[in-house]
Amino acid sequence: MKHTLADGVEIDLQAQPYRPRAEELYALYRQEGEMTRRNGVRQGLWVAVTVYLLFLVTDILLIPDVAPYTIAARFVIGAVAILVIETQFRMNAKTQWLDLTCAAALVLGHAGWLFPAMMTTQIESISYYMIFGAIFMMGANLFFSFQFRLSVVTSSIVLATFFFALFFFTPKSASYQLAFGTFYISCFIFTSYVNWKLNRERFKVFLNAFEARIQQKEASERGRALLRLSNTDSLTGLDNRRAVDQRLRDYWSDWQKYGKSFAAILIDVDFFKRYNDFYGHQEGDRCLVLVANALKDSIERYNGSIGRYGGEEFIVLARLKTREEAAALAETIRCGVETLALPHEQRRDGMSIVTVSVGAAFTRSQTGSKLERLIHEADRALYGAKANGRNCTRLFDPNDPQSSDESEHIAALLKIAIDQKLVSLVYQPIRNVASGRVDAVEALMRLKMLDGTAVPPSLFIPIAERTGAILDLGRWAIRTVCQELLANDHVPVVSVNVSPIQLRSPGFAASVAAILGETGVAGGRLALEITEGLDMEMHSDILRCISDLKTLGIRIWLDDFGTGFAGLSWLRLIDFDTVKIDRSFLHDCDAPRGKAMLKDIIGLVRNRGPKILVEGVETEEQLALMRQFRIDQVQGFHVGRPAPARNFRPATPGSTRPGRVEPA
Repeated sequence: MKHTLADGVEIDLQAQPYRPRAEELYALYRQEGEMTRRNGVRQGLWVAVTVYLLFLVTDILLIPDVAPYTIAARFVIGAVAILVIETQFRMNAKTQWLDLTCAAALVLGHAGWLFPAMMTTQIESISYYMIFGAIFMMGANLFFSFQFRLSVVTSSIVLATFFFALFFFTPKSASYQLAFGTFYISCFIFTSYVNWKLNRERFKVFLNAFEARIQQKEASERGRALLRLSNTDSLTGLDNRRAVDQRLRDYWSDWQKYGKSFAAILIDVDFFKRYNDFYGHQEGDRCLVLVANALKDSIERYNGSIGRYGGEEFIVLARLKTREEAAALAETIRCGVETLALPHEQRRDGMSIVTVSVGAAFTRSQTGSKLERLIHEADRALYGAKANGRNCTRLFDPNDPQSSDESEHIAALLKIAIDQKLVSLVYQPIRNVASGRVDAVEALMRLKMLDGTAVPPSLFIPIAERTGAILDLGRWAIRTVCQELLANDHVPVVSVNVSPIQLRSPGFAASVAAILGETGVAGGRLALEITEGLDMEMHSDILRCISDLKTLGIRIWLDDFGTGFAGLSWLRLIDFDTVKIDRSFLHDCDAPRGKAMLKDIIGLVRNRGPKILVEGVETEEQLALMRQFRIDQVQGFHVGRPAPARNFRPATPGSTRPGRVEPA
């Protein structure tokens, strides 16, 4: 079964790291410390041999009559031990063989010194000198990092050697034998116990470090999966708007620095709303997935990038050398979708299958060249293709006067929209899940042509942002909501969408403060919804503006979380009052994968602290699911449709509680 990228992200999020069994842990423990122990054993033996040879001074002072023999034994045993360990080290012998060599050196070093020393005539001196034999036992248990069994065996042999010499070569004083025997046994027990504890502690340290690595790996993998989630469209598995925006900036940077030309191609599914309304949302989603797969197949040989740019709009980026190649790729994309032959019986243009309109723009040298201009040109080409009857392609041509399509007319319309009262607001209720009361309403902007034809927000808002008309429209919207609803206490809170361009505009926070002062509205009753746009960057001007707005008491909401319009970094940098989760995640809850993804996103947001608002609640079942997930607020057609300000009335005269929302 072929998994989409979104499926892969879900699998990564739910995957648990492998945890080895006990015997595997011991093997890993020995393997991990191999190199450290090898170097430690080698260096330790050199130090031990050096100390061993230095004791020849005490041989000369305490047992001078047999000192030549003990000194010779010291040099022979030390030289042999060093020769063997160095040979093993250069032959890359296993660490256990190096340990055995050190253990053997300790035993032979003790015996090689002890037995010649027993031949001395200095009985009193040797009777006290024998106490130094405990050093070999300590070396086996404490100095070298032997495994417990090897250290016990080595120190046991040293102990046995001592008792052999004690009973057969030293004076038969019972008190002497008792005292020295007790000392050696105590030393053996104590050092063996300490060695056992050290080995246990080393293993515990390894287990803790190993567990920490597993947790770090798990956290890193989940972080990468969440990063992929933040850059992935949950439905199609393509790049989402956020990821596409970043790729656009990368392509544009390469064009500016290295002259690597590329094409930006916008694809829009023709009459998709009719398809969705007639066949249902599930079939609509299936249609988008099939179109996305066809687009991927079409651009495969071009090594391009593809993403979902909006509801039924896709974007393709490809590094090409000529305009002709861009036009050919656009036509390949159109034909690829047409070849699918997906039935679409609701069309009224003579076609009965799903098709796409394609608009392309190609990089070209021009004065004041900007990335936004290239996308604007692709957008103009797309609407030119739509105006030309759909199911066709259009490559933007700056020399063609016909390139100025509908978007140019809307740009001109926006300049007079406020004065001519072509723009208006409707309000959609936001209900508290627990109480069922209307906590707030969202202000939605509407625009109509001079002849009364409605212009969809998805069309005029981007144009308003590109032309700067959004600044005047934004201030008008805030003033209007204060005058229509807040000043008369019809609703507790009204939220207004703001553009990144507004947040970067000098004096925006001051203008909002002035409006609040003029209308006598408290800042806490106004919420501003932030949606990350194409050129949105978290620079200091935006952060400073948001901080100034919060100082006024204004609530800051994060809109469309999870779609790519807003990134995870926003949750880290800004203290949002409310986070609105995009409707697409709720609508995906019919499938277990979609439900699990929504639950993960809710958990992520809840851990950051803000209230959670889920958009797109259209059925009682979805509302019940929101209660199950303990969501704070919901919004959607089941909760209330957008309505003019006159439909909002207080429940009783003088009451500040919101009343019933009349049908629009």
